[in-house]
Parts: sequence; C-alpha cells; structure tokens
Amino acid sequence: MKLLYDIIIVGAGPAGLEAARAAAPGGASICIIDDNPLAGGQIWRGGPQQQKDSRARTLWQSLQAARNVTIMSATRVLYSPAPGELLVQRDADAAGTQRGQAGFRAAEVLRYQRLILATGARELLLPFPGWTLPGVTGAGGLQALAKGGYPVAGRRVVVAGSGPLLLAVANTLKARGAHVAAIVEQAPRSALARFAFSLLATPSKLLQALQLARDLRGVPYRHGIWVRAAHGEGRVQRAELSDGSQIECDYLACGFGLLPNTELARSLGCTVVHGAVQVDEWQRTSNPAIYCAGEGSGVGGVDLALAEGRIAGGMAASLPAAGALAARSRWRRFAIRLAETFAPRPELKQLADDDTIVCRCEDVTHGELKAHASWRSAKLHTRCGMGPCQGRICGAATAALYGWQPDAVRTPISPARAGSIIATVTETEETTA
Repeated sequence: MKLLYDIIIVGAGPAGLEAARAAAPGGASICIIDDNPLAGGQIWRGGPQQQKDSRARTLWQSLQAARNVTIMSATRVLYSPAPGELLVQRDADAAGTQRGQAGFRAAEVLRYQRLILATGARELLLPFPGWTLPGVTGAGGLQALAKGGYPVAGRRVVVAGSGPLLLAVANTLKARGAHVAAIVEQAPRSALARFAFSLLATPSKLLQALQLARDLRGVPYRHGIWVRAAHGEGRVQRAELSDGSQIECDYLACGFGLLPNTELARSLGCTVVHGAVQVDEWQRTSNPAIYCAGEGSGVGGVDLALAEGRIAGGMAASLPAAGALAARSRWRRFAIRLAETFAPRPELKQLADDDTIVCRCEDVTHGELKAHASWRSAKLHTRCGMGPCQGRICGAATAALYGWQPDAVRTPISPARAGSIIATVTETEETTA
C-alpha cells in the first residue's frame, strides 16, 4: 500500500517546519519526514518546543494544531522508485510497532504531488595529522552529542576551524560544564573586524554576537591560526597550532564551515551548481514538482532558512508568501558576507602528509590519493568513498584537496536492510500486477 500526500517535506529543521506551516492553511495533506527522533534539525536539536528561540516554539505549536500535517520522525529516505514516489524506512519504535531486526520496519512507499527538500547541511572536515584520533570530532558533531546528553562536564575542549558556529559550539559546551580551553579561528583579524562592522546591517545578529561574547567571557579566542596536528597516545591529548603553540585537551572539535546536503536532490535529477541545489526565485528546482529550501540551496543560517521555507511552502500550496522575498534578499546578503569572511584559507589544504588518512571508512591515505586524477579513478583503485558514509566526508575533503567532483549518487541514500527493500519491491510489483 502506498501512502499519498499532496506535499511531502524532507527535513524537519527550521526550513522544513516553516514550509509546512506556510502550506498548511491551504488544506493540502502534508507529511514531514526526518531521520532524527525529534524535530528541529541541528539548529533546534532536542525539539523546537525546548528552544529559547521563541520562533521555534511558536512554529511547533502551529504545526501541532494543524490537522493536515503528519510528522514521520526517525524515518530515512532510501531512494525514489518512480517519479513522484519515495521509498522510506521508519524506526520501528517511532512507528509504534514492535522493534524488529536492526530496529527498523519494512520499507514503505510514499507518493507526493509536490516535494520540498529541506535536507540541511553537514560540516566540512579537512584532514590533518592526528585527526582520526579518538576525541577529535566535528565541531557541530560534538555540539549535537552534548545536546543529546553526552557528558562533557569537566572536559578540556579546543574548538577550532572557521565561522560563527565555533562560538555557538563553545557556548553549548560551556553551558554543559566543559572547560573550553580555546576557540581557534582561522580567519584573519582584518576579515573579522569587517564582518563585525557589517553586523550593524542585521541588528538581530549583532545582538546575538554580543550575547555570545558575554557568555564566552574568559574563553581565549585566537584568530588567524589553525590546528596543524593532533597528538596523543590512544586518544587526543593536545592540539598543535600553526603558530607552534600547543594546547592540552580531552576533545578537539574542528569544523571549517558547512556544506549543503544534496544527495537526495541529485538522485532525483535536480540540478546542483557550486555544491548547492539550484532554485529559481520561488525555490523551485529544475524539476517543477520539487522545491528546495534552507541550507540545501545554499548555506545561510536559520533566518534565511525560515524565509526560504516560507516561500517554498507557500508556492507548493499555491499560497502567497507575504514578506518572505524581501527577508530572503536581506539574509542572502548576510550569507555572502559570512562566506567571504570565513572561507577556508589555502594553507588548510597543505596540512595532510602522505600518511594522513583522508577516507576514514576505507583507511585511504593522502599519499595514495594524490596519485589519482579524479574521484572515479580513486574509487576504482583505492575504494575511497565506498564505505558506510558513501563519500559524504571524504568527498568534500577530496574536493577541497584535489578539486575532484563527485560522481553519481549511490542508492540507497541511507543505510537500509536489504530484506525490507526486497519485501517492499515485491509487494509493490504484486499490487501493480
């Protein structure tokens, strides 16, 4: 049996939730799919109703009151078996059924008239000697763990990389009892000064920055330097910086910005340009039945994601998106300033030595990869990108290090039980026959 919805939204972060709220008044049947157990995405992790941001709480209350909105949490999109269809697999517990093998139900097919992709972004991780040591994490990754209850109290943490996310991560960790030994920002002082002055054009961001500065008072903030290597016996114990200094730590959280998640969009045939899903002024992709909002169409933060979600949801339901176009323009300008200020510097591409692992799933080193001319050649000869992450981590790293472009998306997009897919396909064929 296939479930039919007028609008399916993939992603329950700010963009996806706002798209649902914008579309709901039109009466369309709406389904929001998200692979996390709670809505909110990374920015509102733990549930919108738990956030200090009043917009999150108000948005969630609106969706809870809407009778035409269904939320499927802990649900993975596997692939599209036919135009207008998504094959998904739901966590057995989240679906209210008895837990089975691997904790997942049999896959099921969802049909849609219009699809909104709000799949968010992931961190850009660049390899350096020692980055595979236990205790070296992504900045946003450690923040997500801490928000989920992972104990960091009393632990010494160095937060390094680039962008305002470092401040948010440090604030989260400090609030949960960690000792933030330093925030290490690779952007130079001059660029940071220009960006700080530009915040006058966005008072809400200026206030946010002042609040973070107050909360992080006493935490060393070092700019114009970066992590050169991580050292330790069995796990990370100290971070070596580009100025020759070293900082002792229990965790080293590194992140060099965000990259749009485009795998699902690419598998659906949507055009991707410069690493982001290409959309028109109404957030419509190259497929007229598919829209994209939030970080998937270009990284810009929660305010831009909300504006784009409002436009995409309104257009998918044939409703106006009052005020959203102007808001989108304002926050796109902010996103451009953000990208220019915190762009990773060229020196970061020279950190890996021949023994540095680039593909962590298959243990492929920089020395092995640099002999190849393309992503495809490297995959054929070294299995780089063939592991469980399907190139999500090393693909971005090889693009930065060697300028390689990814090839076709592998399906299923998310890990899945082969038996459940076979059972679903067999059932669908029998029903069709």
